[in-house]
Amino acid sequence: MAAAVAAADAAGSAIRPHFRGSVAADLKSDQSPVTIADRNAELAMRSVLARDCPECGVLGEEFGLERPESRLRWVLDPIDGTRAFITGRPTFGCLVALLDGDTPIVGIIDQPVTRERWIGVAGRRTVFTGPLGGQVGTRACPSLARAELSATSPEMFGDDLPRFQQLRALVRRNYWGGDCYAYGLLALGQIDVIVECDLKPWDWAALLPVIEGAGGRLTDWHGQPLKTDGDGRVIAVGDAGLLKDVIAALA
Repeated sequence: MAAAVAAADAAGSAIRPHFRGSVAADLKSDQSPVTIADRNAELAMRSVLARDCPECGVLGEEFGLERPESRLRWVLDPIDGTRAFITGRPTFGCLVALLDGDTPIVGIIDQPVTRERWIGVAGRRTVFTGPLGGQVGTRACPSLARAELSATSPEMFGDDLPRFQQLRALVRRNYWGGDCYAYGLLALGQIDVIVECDLKPWDWAALLPVIEGAGGRLTDWHGQPLKTDGDGRVIAVGDAGLLKDVIAALA
């Protein structure tokens, strides 16, 4: 835990000087943007983890995999929501996860500008700190008709967009945007359902301990545990009773 927190602290220190500054964004091979803040933050985290946990593997979005033979592996996303970051919106976050095989056992969602942080550990209640208010705990939501639904963007769904629209027609409201920050809000009982596509392990690994430690569920579109070699389709629900209805709506 000390290493995870130190890594998140280091990333925040690398990110904050660039927020709402003149930051150039390059395009990666998948056409997603990347900035010097992304790269510097991941390098800062890798430096901390190499010092504190030299026996562990490290997988990061920007610089790939080190020590692939290690059973324990850190999974890092220095800025989840780079589009939000480069447009000055504080709805991005830094993600730090520790996996035992395929299972996330530690996860941190850190918003370095608002200074909000969610810490999840398998089998423990999620801990949240921040100056903007909120308490950990997903809320009861007895039906989709009362649910607040969130997803980062319609473009992420590709051919699955009609399936998402089936769900969207059944909920109270749908919001776009948020990236990992939306999952933190779900853990605070502000959002009921998040459905997304094309998530990589560094996008979801840190979220799982946070969501489950707040009383929610995070699964694939079939309600099965997420796998690092899975298809990237993700469901998060605050009220576990909603999961079967979300799955049915997406069918």
